[in-house]
Amino acid sequence: MTSTLTYQQMGTSARGQTHTLFAQTMGYVAGTAALFALGAWLGRNLTGGVGIVAFIAAFAALIGMQFAARRSVPLTVGLLGAFGLLIGLAVAPVIAYYGSMDPRALWQAGGATALFIAGFGAAGYATRRDLTAVARVCFWALVALIVAGIVLIFVHIPGADLVYSVLGLVIFAGFTMFDFQRLRNNRDITVAPLLAASIFLDVLNVFLFFLQIFSGEER
Repeated sequence: MTSTLTYQQMGTSARGQTHTLFAQTMGYVAGTAALFALGAWLGRNLTGGVGIVAFIAAFAALIGMQFAARRSVPLTVGLLGAFGLLIGLAVAPVIAYYGSMDPRALWQAGGATALFIAGFGAAGYATRRDLTAVARVCFWALVALIVAGIVLIFVHIPGADLVYSVLGLVIFAGFTMFDFQRLRNNRDITVAPLLAASIFLDVLNVFLFFLQIFSGEER
C-alpha cells in the first residue's frame, strides 16, 4: 500500500511539474510575442539595413541564452525579452511592406497561425511516438529550403513562392510538434525560456509563411 501511494505521489508530482513548465513556457512565449509586436510597431519606419543589424543582435541574444540558461534564469529571461524586441525590429520592414499591400493579410496570417500552432502543438503534446527523427528530417529539409530560397532570389519560377511557403509550413508543422513534445517530456523548469524561444520561432516562421501566402493572393 505504501509503495502504491508513493508511486501515485510521484506521478502527481511529475504531472504538476509538467503543468507548471507548460504554463511558464507559454507565459514566456506570450511575453516574447508582445515584445515582438512592440518592436514591429517601433520599427515600422526603419530601413532594411537597420533591420539587418537588429537581426544580428537578436541572433546574438539567442546564442547568449544558451550560455546563460544554466547559470541565471533571470538573465536568460532578459535575453529572451531582448530577442523578442530585436527580432520585432528586424522583421518590422517586412511586416510593414506586406501591411501596405493588404492590411487584411496580417489579420488572416495571425488567425491562421494561431490555429496552426494550436493544432500541431496539441498533436505533438499528445503523441507518444518519439518525434526526434521527425525533427532531424525537418532540420535538413529547412536547410534545403533556405538554399532554394537563395536560388529563387536570382531565378524566377512561376508559383515558386507559394510552393516555398507551403513547404515551409510542412517543415514547421514538424518542428512545432517536436517542440511541444519536448515541453511535455521535460521536468526542468530552468529550460522554460529556451523552450519558449524555440516555440516562438515556430510561431514567427509560420506567421511569415502564411503572410506570404495571403499577400500573394492579392498580387
